[in-house]
Amino acid sequence: MATAQNTGLLFLVSAPSGAGKSSLVHALIESDPRVHLSISFTTRGIRPGEADGRDYNFISLEEFEQRKQRGEFLEWAFVHGNYYGTNKLWIEKELSAGHDVMLEIDWQGAFQVKKIFPGVISTFILPPSIETLKQRLVGRGTDAPEVIAKRLSGAGAEIVHAPQFDYVIINRDFDQAARELQSIVAAARLRFSQQKMRNRELFSRLGVPG
Repeated sequence: MATAQNTGLLFLVSAPSGAGKSSLVHALIESDPRVHLSISFTTRGIRPGEADGRDYNFISLEEFEQRKQRGEFLEWAFVHGNYYGTNKLWIEKELSAGHDVMLEIDWQGAFQVKKIFPGVISTFILPPSIETLKQRLVGRGTDAPEVIAKRLSGAGAEIVHAPQFDYVIINRDFDQAARELQSIVAAARLRFSQQKMRNRELFSRLGVPG
């Protein structure tokens, strides 16, 4: 997949629900239009303020199963009672065109992606405390109390996977966390392999080996 010479970078961000993953990713996309966000498919209901095709591609369980059977998903997972999946064909086209892509997925999906793209740059977002996580889930006002309780009970099982990611951001202060995510993207672009791919003529003129 994505074997073209001018290949883009693949990033992914995971976090327990309420840690600020979506807000941080959208802040990155707004500040850096060179990063293209993958819009996942999901069977969950649309929340107030969300838009189909912008936040998620909202589809029925039947359609999700059909797409899964056709092999359209790079990864998929069952999370908090709903299915989520990433469009494989879209990812391939974007990376082959040299575009950087961001995946906003759960830890199960992240591990599936790592098997296919060992070079994916992964980041895990941690809340400063479980109490803060609870306050954020309650404060966003989109979930019933029983759903919030379920998300909190599952947070510990998600957090234990943080050591398996390349980077960890503790979201104590949103602006600081946003800058840290931007720094991860900037540093990845400055790797020798990426600089040479994106500046082949310059490297050739300067006689840079490798």
